[in-house]
Amino acid sequence: MTKRKIVQLNRKWHRYLGVILGIQFLLWTLGGLYFSWTNIHEIRGDHLKKNIIIPKPKENLVSPHVFLKSDFKATDSIISLELTTVLNRPVYRVFYTRNGEKKVVLYNADTGNTRPHLTEKEAIKTAMNGLAVNAGVTAVEYLKKAGKHHEYRGRPLPAYAVTFAEPANTTVYVSPEFGNIQTFRSNKWRVFDFLWMLHTMDYAERDNFNNLLLRAFALFGLFTILSGFSLYIFTSRIFAKKTSK
Repeated sequence: MTKRKIVQLNRKWHRYLGVILGIQFLLWTLGGLYFSWTNIHEIRGDHLKKNIIIPKPKENLVSPHVFLKSDFKATDSIISLELTTVLNRPVYRVFYTRNGEKKVVLYNADTGNTRPHLTEKEAIKTAMNGLAVNAGVTAVEYLKKAGKHHEYRGRPLPAYAVTFAEPANTTVYVSPEFGNIQTFRSNKWRVFDFLWMLHTMDYAERDNFNNLLLRAFALFGLFTILSGFSLYIFTSRIFAKKTSK
């Protein structure tokens, strides 16, 4: 193949790949600008989260041995047990597996009785207690399922989505089963999540950084860069002078 044909073929591939990849490079750049110019703590809603102080446990709390002995089977596997608070009351949160399924149960630390799941009113109160600013509730939704593109994806279900007005302007997700706030979601986070999907090119689940489409575009991008270098070499005067000599 002659030098002229190589240059023509390179220019053709470089031009078409440049148009296709240029769109994705623009999206990557826009995403990178947003990621680098925004405060990640504000995106996560850390500035809206109230620092909850867990009180020191009282001496007369029920021993976990009481309910561990009576409520769990020999085949159950206890993953963890923690002392926490739910609506300012001491509670034991027990994570365990039964028949290969991971479960969680709450116990009233004062009585040793099972603590029921949070009601809607309790979930709203939990969300309000965890919010660092005063804001009114605009909507409450009970989620039984969340799709792959939902902002609450990959977290415990069911859950209450408690949406607050300004100045919070955010949705607080509360797990009735866990008895706590799972996450905060604001408009800044939603923009971040959308740009992250464009950045990873995972249009199915948004979080897979090893998908085939991203790998293909990375390889095509490398090929486009190399073809640009080769065009410079083949068409530069310096290279032409050296070959003529």
